[in-house]
Amino acid sequence: MSRQNDMKARYEELKLNQDQIDEIEEAFARADKAQREFETWSQEAIDRTIRSVAQIVANSKTFHELVELGIQESAFGDPISREAKRFKIRGILRDCLREKSVGIIEEIPEKRIVKYAKPVGVIACVIPATNPDLTPAGNSIYAIKARNAIIFSPHPRTLKTSRKTIELMREGLRRVGAPEDLVQILGYKAKINKNISEALMTKCDLIIATGGQGVVRRAYMSGTPAYAVGAGNATMIWDETAKQDLNKAAFNTMRSKTSDFGSGCSADGNIVIHESIWEDALKELVTVGGYMLSPTEQEAMRKVMWDDECHRLPDTVALSPQDMAKAAGFEIPEDRKFLIASHGTGVFKRTLDGIWCHEKLTTLLAVHKYCGEFQNAIDTIMAIHDVGGIGHSVGIFSFDEDHIHRLASVARVGRIMVRQAQSKANAGSMMNGMPMTSSIGCGTWAGNATSENIHLHHYMNITWVSKEYDQPDWLKDEELFGEFYDPELEKIQYSPF
Repeated sequence: MSRQNDMKARYEELKLNQDQIDEIEEAFARADKAQREFETWSQEAIDRTIRSVAQIVANSKTFHELVELGIQESAFGDPISREAKRFKIRGILRDCLREKSVGIIEEIPEKRIVKYAKPVGVIACVIPATNPDLTPAGNSIYAIKARNAIIFSPHPRTLKTSRKTIELMREGLRRVGAPEDLVQILGYKAKINKNISEALMTKCDLIIATGGQGVVRRAYMSGTPAYAVGAGNATMIWDETAKQDLNKAAFNTMRSKTSDFGSGCSADGNIVIHESIWEDALKELVTVGGYMLSPTEQEAMRKVMWDDECHRLPDTVALSPQDMAKAAGFEIPEDRKFLIASHGTGVFKRTLDGIWCHEKLTTLLAVHKYCGEFQNAIDTIMAIHDVGGIGHSVGIFSFDEDHIHRLASVARVGRIMVRQAQSKANAGSMMNGMPMTSSIGCGTWAGNATSENIHLHHYMNITWVSKEYDQPDWLKDEELFGEFYDPELEKIQYSPF
């Protein structure tokens, strides 16, 4: 455990009041004590504990109530698709139960290596307003499985929902005799703001930062090791072979675009469509529930989504398409599930003329046409990621394995979903092998420490135990240096090793 940061200086720098300082210090002391007790528990007892914690939050009745409370507090989000996030908690539990976190977790006999799992200590986690229940539940399961304690800093907009989620998990800990202070949340004594979150991150041993880029930057500047996420702007490619099953391609995008009213970082924001299927693709998107915006409607929509400096306006985040239309001053049929922008797209800049390739964070999709060879689709993806979303994800609806391989070889992203709904697949699904998570790393492309889905092994320290070989594992100099080997330069030998 680090414990390396000078908190007195940090508290003064952040101008915390005494209530904020006391709450952090008291929560940390309780967490530290609970973690040191819990790290002695057996694997069987730990697995029973995470089952209890997961069940008490993710059962259908309770999660329904949490979703209702969260939407009531935040005033955005879709209750139906958000309730499905309880399956993400089930998936995280499934993944945890299949792995070890106590003692020996891996052996590599041919290298005489044995790996032992160790806890990291006390984790700090910031909760976004978009996931006030899923984020604390998923991170708690991973943290407890790895024998850590975790302290959450909630979003002020959804404080009640996150507090209720943590209180439930503490009850889940109590009913198996585990220390309830393994899971805590700030905000009972002190006012929650950016400064108290920053101080918590500095105090703890590890940070899991899921949220906007401001949260991520503060995590990395805290002086504490951190796993954080990058911006979304998920984009799909439909090449000419998508014609084989355009209905499924469109249905996948509809599912991805409408999930929690498009608020997730993996919700399809752009589709790059080959010219040969362009017209049929647009018709299929309308068939599955899309509403094609007219040029006038699209311009009105642009004005309620972004200001003249391309800043996303918060009042139209995560709204139904009907409410989006209302905000822009027109009406659409009640059966429409998402909006489609197709006028003036195909421009990939940070400025207003390229605005339709930016991240949307709502039930609006932009479509862009590419012509000719598949390399032009790849170039379009690269251009979009230069505007936003680099490191995060790209999807492809294609039956051409060469196209899939070419995209995967060069795309600057941590994950590529093939013929899947990205918002249902990027962070793990019962239908793919991606690790279940609520935190998607975007690699050095986006300034993150990892490009992986943040999952169990990121919550652990690993001790490698190595035993000596019977014979040295040498390659001859001729093999090592290849064509550059010069025997004349190797005649002088100072030592045998």
